[in-house]
Formats: sequence, structure tokens, C-alpha cells
Amino acid sequence: MTTYAIGDLQGCNGQLSHLLDAIDTHTPDAKLIFVGDIVNRGPASLATLRRIKALGSRARIVLGNHDLNLLAVSCGLRKPSASDTLDDILQADDREELLTWLRHQPLAFAEDDRLFVHAGVLPQWSVSQTVALSREVENALQRDDWVDFLRNMYGNAPAGWHDELQGIDRLRVIVNALTRIRFCNRDGTMDLKTAEGIEQIPEGLQPWFDMPNRGTANTTVVFGHWSTLGLLVRPNLLGLDTGCVWGGKLTAINLQDRSLIQVDCPQHQRPGKS
Repeated sequence: MTTYAIGDLQGCNGQLSHLLDAIDTHTPDAKLIFVGDIVNRGPASLATLRRIKALGSRARIVLGNHDLNLLAVSCGLRKPSASDTLDDILQADDREELLTWLRHQPLAFAEDDRLFVHAGVLPQWSVSQTVALSREVENALQRDDWVDFLRNMYGNAPAGWHDELQGIDRLRVIVNALTRIRFCNRDGTMDLKTAEGIEQIPEGLQPWFDMPNRGTANTTVVFGHWSTLGLLVRPNLLGLDTGCVWGGKLTAINLQDRSLIQVDCPQHQRPGKS
């Protein structure tokens, strides 16, 4: 079956409609994989979330930082920022059904020799370890005390991984790597403040995917999150956040032949961090 991977939607339901129409014209009933940030900052987060959920078994997603932000805002742990566009979800009659569905989605999964994540992976991790660590967070999100996990999830420390990490420190590193990472320091720790592209890489930093001896280098990693990076197509990398919400494009790539389908997008937010 033909499969398309699709970049960050961020509540841009109109552009998603155009993209799905174009995909169905080329390949009716193709499988769809969304690389996170389904909601927020675009104009129609509720409609976008409902559409993805309604696709059922045709679609899979990984959670992004904006999806986790929605969960945190929904239970009062974070105040919405000025650029958040989550009110339609929070006020919806099917709010709890949608939020329950969302927190039962993975942060990473592997399929057909590809690894799907929202942001990236730490250089020390293998594919199997990445998926196993993702499941640890997924279990925390699906427990009865999931709100307690979210209460302690945010923060930039610890910045690096070691196997002896336990408790919330361990889970926080996993979340930050899978949903927030862009750059690493030379020692493999995360820099979570820099959001620029790679034209002028800050001194001492490397994109996570260019770190030496990366444990996932022999598998194609498919990711989004990094709008200032834009479309990145390499033999072992597919970066798909092409800035839909910033006035860029919404991108789908055929994972079998790497052909692209793209939809132009109006600017809903001033360009900035994604």
C-alpha cells in the first residue's frame, strides 16, 4: 500500500482538505502518517483534530510539542499563550473524547525500516531503544494519574541521556528529544533554545541528525517540527515541516518513490519558533 508522510498541520484544516484531495486523486485510500503538531496556531484546530481522528485506521500520528501543550492546557497546568488557538477544542462537546484519543497516540514508532518522530532522536539511541523509550512516556500519558505526569513534564533539564536516569527526569529527556530537539552540543546533550535553520549553525552545535555515530543513522528518520529547516530529503532523513502555519506549504511525501505533493498556505502566524 502507498503511504504518504505529512508535515506539521498546526490546525490548518483547509490546507489539509486540499492536500487529502490531491493525494486521493493520485492514490485513493493511501495510508497517511502525520509527524505531529496536529493542532495549534492555525485557524481550525478542532476541525483538524476531528478529521485526523475520523480517518481511523487509514492514518497514524506521532505526538508533537503542540499536541502535548493542548493536553497540558486542557487540565489547567499551562495558561494558553497569545498565539495558541485551542479554544475551539476546549469548548467542544466532544472535547474529552478527542483528548482521550490524543493521549493514546505514540511519540515514536517504527514501520517498514523507517522511524517516525515529531522532532528527532538523541544520538545515543537506536531505533528499538527510541520506540521502547517512547512507550514509557505513552504509558505515563495513559495512566489514571496522567495529569501528574504532565505537571512535571516541562523543563530543559536534564539535557542529556544516560541509561540510569529514572522517574520524571528520565521521562522529561525522552519527551524533549522526541518533541523538541533541533540541535545537540558536541557532547550529545540537547540545546533546546536555538531554533534557527542550518545555514549558519551556532558555534558548538550540530543538528541532531548530523551528530557523529548516531544510533539511528542506518534507518530513515521521518520528522517535522523544524520549520526554519524546511523540506529536507536525504537517503536516511525526511524533514517535512515546511511552515504551513507561517505561510509556507503543507507537504506530503510518498514514502515509496519520494514524490511530493504540496499545498500553498496563507500566513496564519508571523514566522517564529514552531
